[in-house]
Amino acid sequence: MLTNDLLDQWDRGNFFHPSTHLAQHARGESPSRIILTAKGVHIEDRDGNKLLDAFAGLYCVNAGYGRSEISDAIAEQARELAYYHSYVGHGTEASITLAKMILDRAPDHMSKVYFGLGGSDANETNVKLVWYYNNILGRPEKKKIISRWRGYHGSGLITGSLTGLELFHKKFDLPMTQVMHTTAPYFYREAPVGMSEADFVSKCVADLEEMIAREGADTIAAFIGEPVLGTGGIVPPPARYWAAIQEVLNKHDILFIADEVVTGFGRLGSMFGSDHYELTPDIITIAKGLTSAYAPLSGSIVSDNMWRVLEQGTDENGPIGHGWTYSAHPICAAAGVANLNLIDDLGLMENAGTVGSYLNEAMRAALGDHAHVGDIRGEGMLCAVEFVENKDDKVFFSTEKKIGPAISAALLKRGVIARAMPQGDILGFAPPFCLTREEANKVVEQTKAAVNEVLPV
Repeated sequence: MLTNDLLDQWDRGNFFHPSTHLAQHARGESPSRIILTAKGVHIEDRDGNKLLDAFAGLYCVNAGYGRSEISDAIAEQARELAYYHSYVGHGTEASITLAKMILDRAPDHMSKVYFGLGGSDANETNVKLVWYYNNILGRPEKKKIISRWRGYHGSGLITGSLTGLELFHKKFDLPMTQVMHTTAPYFYREAPVGMSEADFVSKCVADLEEMIAREGADTIAAFIGEPVLGTGGIVPPPARYWAAIQEVLNKHDILFIADEVVTGFGRLGSMFGSDHYELTPDIITIAKGLTSAYAPLSGSIVSDNMWRVLEQGTDENGPIGHGWTYSAHPICAAAGVANLNLIDDLGLMENAGTVGSYLNEAMRAALGDHAHVGDIRGEGMLCAVEFVENKDDKVFFSTEKKIGPAISAALLKRGVIARAMPQGDILGFAPPFCLTREEANKVVEQTKAAVNEVLPV
């Protein structure tokens, strides 16, 4: 029962919610959940419902809710210095310290960190830097960006174009002409029945090579990819996929942007997905886990090689013409410093690896034999369950049945939040790193019950 109907009315009458069916929400046809408080892996709404958040908000509350170490750092920074800009060489103790902490954790060939506010603006920055880089090198025609179908890189103009999901293109006049999409490394869904994983990797490589040959390598600036596909289905790459892709990029002098908004700072049980899969990117995109979402902050980590060209550009043209008012905001940077210290002090990255592995194993044991469970996959503290109508022939449910959302809703009734992923009947899990084995057992048990309710066998 609602305890504050006026707040619900204000919500529906005034608040433009992202990624929401606007008409249904405004008419009161879909639920409005107003969150009051949270602790550990649980959130509580204004009606007293306590829910285990097995998606960490949006893959982002990595350290868990209610961490006073981070909130106290935010408050202290706000009292001392709430804001100053970072243009023309200005900095703060928090922003300078955080940049050093990030580079101490990043692959050795990375050089500098540019700060923004979210993953979308970080990838906008990345594309601008790539274009600037090629202009400085006298290659004005080398501007196209290759992304992948089902990749997620944001919802701005260029970043919504990079995102390879229909919802983010439909009726927005996207993708922009500079962006192309190649095959997603989604073995379960994309590989023909009977094709081996190795042959599927060869197909992904051949598709990429064919695109480069068709467009001309001298027109292609960069390739962007998540180490593990996130919103496109939580899909770890097939074995040797990244090694093979990087060989192609190196051969054709194409820059590599590793979008680590989800995987950065421990979600795979490694500090970065680039470490986990032996990637050598020219730019790494970071956001969510940088502050565990206690404050909005993102970053673009640029390599030594790229930094030298950016320096050359300012020697030739003066100060670089790019910046955000809130870049390196000191309150957000203070949250980042406290968050990274907390991840180290509590061993949260290691816990993400061990408990995440346990969660995936337990999910396979509980649901692997279900007639309508086609695939259970994951890496670190990421897990996905994909549902099919016919398991033997890999026949997917029609979209009208909305099986994924129905299972997500059934799980929510049981006190666990998971995410119905787009473009497929896929249930995604990305819990906070502090998840315990007992909490993982609850996630699995309630998921099994929700699946059996919606898809009885």
